[in-house]
Amino acid sequence: MSKAPTHTTTTDRYLQAIYCIEGERETARPGRLAYWLDVSAPTVSDALQRLKRDGWVSIAPDRSVTLTTRGNEVATQLIWRHRVLERWLTDVLNFDWATADEEADRISSAMSDAIVTQIDLSMGSPATCPHGNVIPGRKAPYGQLVALADLEPRTPATIRRISEVAEHEARMLLSTLAEHAIKEGSEVTVSRMNLEAHEVEVVVGGRPLTLTSDAAKLIWVEIN
Repeated sequence: MSKAPTHTTTTDRYLQAIYCIEGERETARPGRLAYWLDVSAPTVSDALQRLKRDGWVSIAPDRSVTLTTRGNEVATQLIWRHRVLERWLTDVLNFDWATADEEADRISSAMSDAIVTQIDLSMGSPATCPHGNVIPGRKAPYGQLVALADLEPRTPATIRRISEVAEHEARMLLSTLAEHAIKEGSEVTVSRMNLEAHEVEVVVGGRPLTLTSDAAKLIWVEIN
């Protein structure tokens, strides 16, 4: 009987990327993964063939990529570790969002499941990461969400989630939100949609802020 392949750091990156893309209700395809992981198309193609060979992913005729049961199990565990550590870095060690995301990537592989579990328990097993994305195995502490870009003007709402896309493709958005002390739980209203400039003017916590329409699509809110 052949030995089951172990997952490498590269494998982990791809499994997490596919998991997060699926979590945003998107389809994972080679081009999307190349952009997400900031690698070339040939690099992604080669990696996906190895992942398929080793039983981590399935590739459909239309080139869409999905996790196998085994791939999903590993990805879920990796995401659990990352989101718990992000919460710890922000809530306990007072790192900002963007830095916490980067540091969680660095330290995750160096910590055992036992340590991460104890960190998780010490915080009361939070439901989400600092950006409001649900920690695997937990229930979302909010109801139906709508993208800030689709929120009707002057409708009061509460920021509940920042898309995973922001963590990987729009880190500047995380920095901008941190600079304005905007976080999960912040009250927000749209004051004006500037369609010509592709901007959304909002008021968050009583302070005005202008976001690009693309950035506003990455912020999910719950109508009050």
